[in-house]
Amino acid sequence: MTARSVALFVLAAVCEIGGAWLVWQGVREHRGWLVAGAGVVALGLYGFVAAQQPSAEFGRVLAAYGGVFVVGSLLWGAVADGFRPDRWDVVGALVCLVGVAVIMYAPRSG
Repeated sequence: MTARSVALFVLAAVCEIGGAWLVWQGVREHRGWLVAGAGVVALGLYGFVAAQQPSAEFGRVLAAYGGVFVVGSLLWGAVADGFRPDRWDVVGALVCLVGVAVIMYAPRSG
């Protein structure tokens, strides 16, 4: 169950961050409305992917995804735009991943 959940978080990050990047490219970098439209579709897919998480608690899933989004955004920037995270970016990303693990995978009673 954890492996499926992690895979869904990664896929959701690709959809949301990739979608936002495509909208950015279409609008800010003047690559056209077709590129921006593809981004809107990807952003919509993000919602469907996130809804496949095994956890039924919307707030918990979205809160945890926030940490995944931070890490994914830094990675996307590094790969797609040549952004070079510094050590504090890396430390912050690791803190976020610890938060994701606590929120989603800590043992709970009941």
